[in-house]
Amino acid sequence: MANKETRIESDLIGFKEVPENVLYGIQTLRGIENFPISNFKLSQYPLFIKALAIIKKGAAIANHQLELLNDNLFHAITQACDEIIAGKHHEFFPIDMIQGGAGTTANMNVNEVIANRALEIMGYKRGQYEYCSPNDHVNRSQSTNDAYPSAIHIGLYYTHLELIQHLKSLVDSFRKKAEEFKDIIKMGRTQMQDAVPMTLGQTFNGFANILNYEIKNLNYAADEFLIVNMGSTAIGTGICSEPEYSAKCVEALSQITGLEIRLAEDLVAATSDTTSMVGYSQAMKRVAIKINKICDDLRLLSSGPRCGFGEINLPAVQPGSSIMPGKINPVIAEVANQIAYKVIGNDVCVTMAGQAAQMELNAMEPIMAQCCFESANLLIKGFDVLRTRCIDGITANAEHCKDQVHNSVGIITALNPIIGYKNSTVIAKEAAETGQSVCDLVLKYDILSKEDLETILKPENMIKPVKLSIKAKRQL
Repeated sequence: MANKETRIESDLIGFKEVPENVLYGIQTLRGIENFPISNFKLSQYPLFIKALAIIKKGAAIANHQLELLNDNLFHAITQACDEIIAGKHHEFFPIDMIQGGAGTTANMNVNEVIANRALEIMGYKRGQYEYCSPNDHVNRSQSTNDAYPSAIHIGLYYTHLELIQHLKSLVDSFRKKAEEFKDIIKMGRTQMQDAVPMTLGQTFNGFANILNYEIKNLNYAADEFLIVNMGSTAIGTGICSEPEYSAKCVEALSQITGLEIRLAEDLVAATSDTTSMVGYSQAMKRVAIKINKICDDLRLLSSGPRCGFGEINLPAVQPGSSIMPGKINPVIAEVANQIAYKVIGNDVCVTMAGQAAQMELNAMEPIMAQCCFESANLLIKGFDVLRTRCIDGITANAEHCKDQVHNSVGIITALNPIIGYKNSTVIAKEAAETGQSVCDLVLKYDILSKEDLETILKPENMIKPVKLSIKAKRQL
């Protein structure tokens, strides 16, 4: 017999005491016991929980329209769904995101929470499932195999919308720095060697644009999340649902979310196909690769401060050493690098799990969902930290940048179209061997007048295509 603090529930496996103060039931409790795997709990992903409740509400609307749910059950179930959508009861989703069973534990978790809350709304006690059953009523016309992936899709789409806004804010931050640094001349580099002059503003505008390009790619990948397989039930054949159910459910989901949700054309194909997550994970990986490149560059450009590039200063946010006084490290760029590595690693996991579909189902969807949600959340937090604690506070060492340009052998490239490749090669070689400046050697050998040399080396003439009517005075 259960004491006053527990209730007895039963399932296929047997009977179990469930704490009286929780909204979930026996199958959720089994999931807690069976999958103590990670620190990633469903309760940590509110947009996924919201999406699960949206799916259940959409199903309830369709079932009510088909007269498969009476008015009392319909109103109680949809009220419970609305409460979860509004952020209530999320503490009753304690299961591990990583689980066997292709998401059955997650599906039953939301079914049980909704059923028990609906029972309370109707005036019954938790666990009195003869009046509102997690399976017969909340899960009516559904299987885990359509409800769970459809919820993943909607949850990830909501997450995508947040990701895009945070990415746009980071892009804007880089653009502001590009404008601030537009007149600061610096040396560009290829293969870690001096190349040709450019502005620091061009560098930061490049950072902005390579990230901005990814917004279109992310949007394209996320569009597939608006395709759901509701009504496919177990394997795509629609068994246990009525002919009009799919269309009514998808229409209800569109009305609830305001999104253009579409039904998959082939429900059998869609039930085992997880490539929408594969595609979006790869889109996030592209962003991670670019974030990694940018942060590597920021670390190089700020290296020093005396014995490195020293062209920019990253904000000092914490002491850099427990033994070296005065040392400041680029810790924000470093943590962004590590986020990028994690996102790339998660993509490997998603790819491996995505190819693991067997016959009519991919049982590895839980780890794919966990990785996609985690990667998106890491990027969102990473974008914000990088923007507010690093990019917005970057300053430039303008004079140092200018001196590097004038002392670089690389500026010979700007002279090459005027004085010719042979002259340029001779000058560059002697400059490298003797330490003399390119400008001094050009004047020494009377290849150009001082006025012409200064014209060619004006910053505005070295950072974009220009047409100059200057000719060399002699060839070496």
